[in-house]
Amino acid sequence: MNRSGLVELHAVAAVAEHRSFRRAALDLGLSTSALSHAIAALERRLGTRLFHRTTRSVALTDAGEQFLARIRPALRAIDEAMTAANDRRDRPAGTLRLNSSEEAARQILRPVVLEFLRRHPDMRIDLVTEGRLVDIVAEGFDAGIRLTDTVPQDMIAVPFGPPQRFAVVGSPGYLARHPLPTTPADLHTHICIRRRMPSGRLYTWEFARQGEELRIDVPGVLTLDSSRLMLEAVLDGAGLAMLAEPMVAQDLAAGRLIRMLEDWTPPFATLGLYYPGHRHVPAGLRAFITLLRERSPTIGAPIAAPPPVPAPGR
Repeated sequence: MNRSGLVELHAVAAVAEHRSFRRAALDLGLSTSALSHAIAALERRLGTRLFHRTTRSVALTDAGEQFLARIRPALRAIDEAMTAANDRRDRPAGTLRLNSSEEAARQILRPVVLEFLRRHPDMRIDLVTEGRLVDIVAEGFDAGIRLTDTVPQDMIAVPFGPPQRFAVVGSPGYLARHPLPTTPADLHTHICIRRRMPSGRLYTWEFARQGEELRIDVPGVLTLDSSRLMLEAVLDGAGLAMLAEPMVAQDLAAGRLIRMLEDWTPPFATLGLYYPGHRHVPAGLRAFITLLRERSPTIGAPIAAPPPVPAPGR
């Protein structure tokens, strides 16, 4: 009887999940060539094609769908058995894959992620930041980190940190040339740095005060999709920007930025880590959640600059 290795079976599941040999190879830590050879070798032993391949797409054949349906429960059971065995170790070990927004990652990097790696030297963290909300199960992540009001309902959420808040800011140089806006409507006469969302649409600035809610489609000549680039642009006097409060806290305290319309930007949802409830929670993720809860009061505070490196000989 022909027997196939676990690597080949995981390869079939990964290619079917990603619909791409390149992305599946990255997920498995293989070269695209090695993955392709493994699938081809398995197909030869089985005597049937598992995938339709074109230059633009990869899709399961009927035989491939039936084959995957039979092996997937077994692969899941093997993975859970290995995870459960690993959890019996004295210390968490392995790789924790997290998907996060850029701003959430900034807030947890020093107080949680780097501290976690110091406490658990056998762990590795693969932190992927992107604007779009992904299916963390389909894309192979252990957990996601987003605003709690965007977490899918079928996930277990662990809220942390204070409620998030935006700040409308401008540089002293820009505001020396333009009057300070006192109401959201005044923004129509300003140059604003516009934000493009992951969906492609432009973000309309949202305001609320005493039950009144406003959305302003601000004017501007510069549109960006990165909060970090927006901060650099506003510091350079390119216009006004609406950015997450923790991101601009240091620059506000140092006088490099000036805040306005503060009474129109109330706090909203907190951040939350979330993960699927139907899966076994590995020891690494449990340890990360424990630290996240411990450090929750420090998350969202201004991020301190790293200490200066002493000069040689001092």
